Amino acid sequence: MIEQDTVRLLRECDAGIKMGISSIDDVLSYVSDDEFKKYLSDCKEEHAKLNTEIQNMLERYEDEGKDPNPIAKGMSWMKTNVKLSMDESDRTIADLITDGCNMGVKSLNKYLNEYEAADEKSKDITKRLINLEEKLAIDIRRFL
Repeated sequence: MIEQDTVRLLRECDAGIKMGISSIDDVLSYVSDDEFKKYLSDCKEEHAKLNTEIQNMLERYEDEGKDPNPIAKGMSWMKTNVKLSMDESDRTIADLITDGCNMGVKSLNKYLNEYEAADEKSKDITKRLINLEEKLAIDIRRFL
């Protein structure tokens, strides 16, 4: 049970990180404020570092990870493009990213509770990812 919950939790983190990186990539070129751009770039880099850890752990379990749900990814892309077509401001981007962070935090906490038998290392990675999402949402509040 521990191994099964561990792999499932790592898969969800993997999908969440891929979704986060993709979302940042979708908006980064629209950001005008240099400090805001740095927050997003730094967060993307931290996501990539965590994903390396996750991939290493998944390899040990001979698992290839998980991609984001294509419907969720498509809807996110569509929402981003519709909102940006109406208003390309940093305020709009901060709103979109904050929504994404909040959804990520909610989902990851749900998975932490659901896969409670996961090992401590995978739980730690999940908590670090949650903290990263929460920190970004706080850091970019001034751009809302």
